[in-house]
Amino acid sequence: MRLPTGLRARLVITFTLVAVAASVMVATIGYELAKAALIQRAEDSAVDLVTRELRQITFPVGTLRQGEAAPDYKDLQQLADALNGPARSVALEYGHLSFSEGPLSMANVPHELHGRARGGVVKQRQVIGDDVWLIVGAEVYRRDGPVPEASGLRAFVFFSMREEEDQLTTLKGSLAQGGALIVLIALGVALVSARSVLLPVRRLSAAAQALGEGRLDTRLPVHGQDELAALTARFNDAAAALELSVSELRALEALSRRFVADVSHELRTPLTAMTAVADMLMEEAERLPDAPAEAVRLVLSEIERLRHLVEHLIEVSRFDAGTATLNVESVNVYDAIHDSLETRGWTETVEVNVAKGLAATVDPRRFDVIVANLVGNAIKHGGPPVQVSARGTENGLEMKVRDHGAGIPEEALPYVFDRFFKAGAGRSRSQGSGLGLAITRANVHLHNGTISVRRQGPGTLFTVWLPGR
Repeated sequence: MRLPTGLRARLVITFTLVAVAASVMVATIGYELAKAALIQRAEDSAVDLVTRELRQITFPVGTLRQGEAAPDYKDLQQLADALNGPARSVALEYGHLSFSEGPLSMANVPHELHGRARGGVVKQRQVIGDDVWLIVGAEVYRRDGPVPEASGLRAFVFFSMREEEDQLTTLKGSLAQGGALIVLIALGVALVSARSVLLPVRRLSAAAQALGEGRLDTRLPVHGQDELAALTARFNDAAAALELSVSELRALEALSRRFVADVSHELRTPLTAMTAVADMLMEEAERLPDAPAEAVRLVLSEIERLRHLVEHLIEVSRFDAGTATLNVESVNVYDAIHDSLETRGWTETVEVNVAKGLAATVDPRRFDVIVANLVGNAIKHGGPPVQVSARGTENGLEMKVRDHGAGIPEEALPYVFDRFFKAGAGRSRSQGSGLGLAITRANVHLHNGTISVRRQGPGTLFTVWLPGR
């Protein structure tokens, strides 16, 4: 059984357990005190009755004087009648004579009590059968001389404790009902108290959730001067500081995006001129000496790399600014993949496994970017053969791109879609910009799709899923 872990449940359980423990303790103490008082009263009453009746004996007992006759069976019967009453039993003993009146007799008197009766009035509770009896015993003393004399007459009176037991049973039931009522009241108080105590906590939780959802202007009213009020005030201070920090970060981020976008656009014009000059130099490179020709080729390569980088930065700035749009239409997936590969001269390098009649609803330009970036990454950083496959699923299009190279290191897999990330120190000067896979993921997400990567044996496998529309 799983124990409740909520703060409200723990407060209610703790409060209820304390109430139960207190009720049990109070009821137990009350019951024991009442029991002791009731039994003490019954014992005192019984001892007083026996003592009083024995003092009123009229027949001579003990050392008989001249003219006195020893008590007989009739005298014992009269004494038993005086001591007897409802729910009682009497047993008398005098020398060889014994007399009992009621269901009990001298045989029911414990030996230890029988011996102690010589010293005065004694009492003892004893279970006889199924009932509890209070036995009061005493030896009768003759007191008409200078010194009290033991008479040899012993009287034992059995008082039934059934009435006291019934009273204690009734008291026990009343205490149990009272305890149950106290527990119910305590449970109700606990629920109300827990609700009032946890209400500020719930408000703090809701406010924290609102902050997590981006509502940074969330604040809570501060009531009172207790610990919860202090906590609420600190929450408001933290929220205000967070709102200020986030506002500053957003402003810096907006400036950064604007700067990247502006720089990228400004670079387009000189790049266009450089590309035109580079094309002219390329035509003359074959007629130049080896060293100048190599320098021209290096410049042309770096210009091409810079052009790709600027294009990627412009595309990234569109995604960051939220201006990237999706213009979907139904396209033939086989034709779209082949056109993308043919445009870049990769048809002889890549194996395509796509049904010719497969169709999907995508943005053609962005789908071309997805295919080109994944295949280009496989060609540049993987190993042949590079394979592209696509199939229709129940709710969309699944496309896979795999190479058979060394594969991306396991520790680099979580970061392959990060901007400017390049797996391995030796790739810092590769032709890639480090933005291709980040742009690919952004285009997939713009389609509400998913993209994943995992190692193969050998190579790396990229899987793209685009939903049907």
